[in-house]
Amino acid sequence: MRVLLLVLLIGWSLGTQAQSPRTVVIGGDVAEIIAALDAEESLVGRDDTSQYPPHLSALPSVGYLRQLAAEGVLSLRPERLVVSAQARPRETLRQLEASGVEVITISAEQRLEEIPQKVTRIGESLGREAAAEALNRSLAAQLAEVAELPRLDQGPAMFLLSHTGTSPMAAGHGTAADSALRAAGIDNAFAAMPGYKVVSAEGLIAEAPSSVIVTHTGLDALGGSEALWRLPGLAMTPAGTSRRLVVCDDQALLGFGPRTPEAILALHRALASQHSTDDDALCRAHAS
Repeated sequence: MRVLLLVLLIGWSLGTQAQSPRTVVIGGDVAEIIAALDAEESLVGRDDTSQYPPHLSALPSVGYLRQLAAEGVLSLRPERLVVSAQARPRETLRQLEASGVEVITISAEQRLEEIPQKVTRIGESLGREAAAEALNRSLAAQLAEVAELPRLDQGPAMFLLSHTGTSPMAAGHGTAADSALRAAGIDNAFAAMPGYKVVSAEGLIAEAPSSVIVTHTGLDALGGSEALWRLPGLAMTPAGTSRRLVVCDDQALLGFGPRTPEAILALHRALASQHSTDDDALCRAHAS
C-alpha cells in the first residue's frame, strides 16, 4: 500500500513539474510563432491582435497590446507573459514583473531577417528548440526565394491602411507595409513620406500610384472596393483607371511572423500577374 502511494505521489509530482506555466501571449506575430511551434497548450489568454490561428480567438482577451492593464492580465492568473516589444504601457509590464509574472519580451522589428531570430527566442523560452530549428529551416527556404524576387517595373503601388471610424491613410517609409512592399520588389508611391498619413486628393494625383494594396480588414472598413475607388483623387490615378487592387491578409503581410514570407511572395505574384498558388489566399488580385 505504501509503495502504491509512493508511486502515485511521484507520478503527481512529475506531472506537476512537466506542466507548462500558465502563459498569456501579447502580439499577433508572437502568437503565430507559438502556435507554429505547437506550444499552445500553456496559453490561457491573449491580446486582441492574437487572432491566428483562428482557434486562439476562443482564449480570453486582455485587450489591445498598446493599452494593457495589469488587472486584466492578472485576472487570468498567468505565470508567464510572452510579449511583443510593441506592448504598452511599459509601466504595466513592470507591474506584472513586480507581481511575480515572468515577462519574456520579443523583438518587434519589422524586418524579414528578424523573423528567424524571433522564432529562436520563443523556442528557447518555451523549451521548443527543436521545433524552432525545424520552422527556421522552412523559413530559410522562403526567405531565400523572397531575396531573389525581381523588381516589378510597372509603376509605384500605394498601400492603404483603414480602420473603422478613421480616415484611410497611405503607408510611407518606416512602416511594416513599406518593408513588405520593398521586399516584394514593389516601389512605394509614398516612400518619401514617414509613417502612415492621410493623403489629399492632390497628393494622390501627384504620386500617381498604378495599383492599390489593402488588407481584408481595411477593405471592409472602407465599405468595399466601390467605396475605395470613390476616395477623393483616386479615380484620377493610373490605379483608379485600371482598378488594379490587391487584397491581403492583415496579419500575414504586416505582422512579420511565420506567414509573412509567403504573403510577400503572393503579393509579388498578384502584381506580376503570375500563376497563383494555394498561398495566394494571403494576397490576391481583387476583381473590381
